[in-house]
Amino acid sequence: MSALEIYVVGGAVRDTLLGQGDAGDLDWVVVGATPAHMVSLGFVPVGSDFPVFIHPNTGHEFALARTERKTAKGYQGFSFYAAPDVSLAQDLARRDLTVNAMAMAAPSNNLADAAQWRNWQPNATAALIDPYNGLADLQAGVLRHVSHAFAEDPVRILRLARFAARWPTFTVATDTNQLMRHMVDAGEVDALVAERVWQEMSKGLMAAQPSRMFEVLRNCGALHLLLPELERLWGVAQRADYHPEIDTGVHAMMVMDMSARLNANLATRFACLCHDFGKGTTPPDVLPRHTGHEMRSVHLLKDVAQRFKVPKACKELADVVAKEHGHIHRCKDLSVPALIRLLERCDAFRRPDRFSDVLLACECDARGRLGLADTPYTQAPWLQSLLAAASNVDTHAIATLAAQAPEFAQQKGEWIATHITAAREAAIAGLV
Repeated sequence: MSALEIYVVGGAVRDTLLGQGDAGDLDWVVVGATPAHMVSLGFVPVGSDFPVFIHPNTGHEFALARTERKTAKGYQGFSFYAAPDVSLAQDLARRDLTVNAMAMAAPSNNLADAAQWRNWQPNATAALIDPYNGLADLQAGVLRHVSHAFAEDPVRILRLARFAARWPTFTVATDTNQLMRHMVDAGEVDALVAERVWQEMSKGLMAAQPSRMFEVLRNCGALHLLLPELERLWGVAQRADYHPEIDTGVHAMMVMDMSARLNANLATRFACLCHDFGKGTTPPDVLPRHTGHEMRSVHLLKDVAQRFKVPKACKELADVVAKEHGHIHRCKDLSVPALIRLLERCDAFRRPDRFSDVLLACECDARGRLGLADTPYTQAPWLQSLLAAASNVDTHAIATLAAQAPEFAQQKGEWIATHITAAREAAIAGLV
């Protein structure tokens, strides 16, 4: 057997060259080894038919250098070849982007003593193996596919899109965008598994400029297959007095980027994404008004959440924001009873932390408009002050009073609810 060679590949190398600090988990590739040899050294295979092994002492994953061949549509339709004669360059050739197809040699080629370099991190002074000019593309800010093998895995479209959101100044190479369009036309996107779509989409939502992810997906034709609810927003007019940007799709992207600017969590960003879906189904003769779009948005986001198996917390927050964002924007025009009902519909008394996320999503909506990015959203602190005042009502005392009064036995629950609501209204009356 030829001498073993061990390399760090992929994202850790890329991020080191970008100067982005700790490279995090490392992807190790072993050239010149067989599965039997890895097992003889105590490595544990992660599965019976995949050449990845766990180091017995460090827990690090080591993959044998391999090539892959497409056997069916989708990201699971692959066969692979892993043998000592597979070179590092061949292994790197199967990767998605040139910026992810670089490697650095490990400080030791002794697999048995891997514990000695368990804390090693790649560094900018280490020798770079770069057969596909990834460094040049990294320096130029270009996302480019390594080879036509990119077209064999539709997940790579999503990965590239969320990389674009992570590095907003990076551009997509023209030939790479053309290749992605060919993939869409060939039906590869139709074979994507829901969990993988959400995995990549959620990472893109949490990136520095989420709008870039959707821009890339839209440019290659994938967005109308993955998220037609979002795609149809472009070209739909809104009232200019409320939305100086006019175009609903443009507004949606401004809201997404505002959610990143305000460091919103994933659930809040998903709510921002979905809050205006219903405007894409407004009858043309009604435009630019969008009466009733809130409930249409609710129905559409439920379809999206089910399609991609979105976490429950994300779905529930999006539901509240879609239903209530208009009322929250106009809250200062509401009566005292209407304000209490609004807080109750938002479940603000039981879930004040989630209510804060609801308000943040509404702030993103309000400030995600042309010329309004720096306008204070006064509704949020005002509603928080009302919630604080109403929450000071002693609901336990009201319930105790009802329990001690036999005449209320038949209507105790209704009596308690009515008196709690009245007490909360009295508590906020002086603030309205």
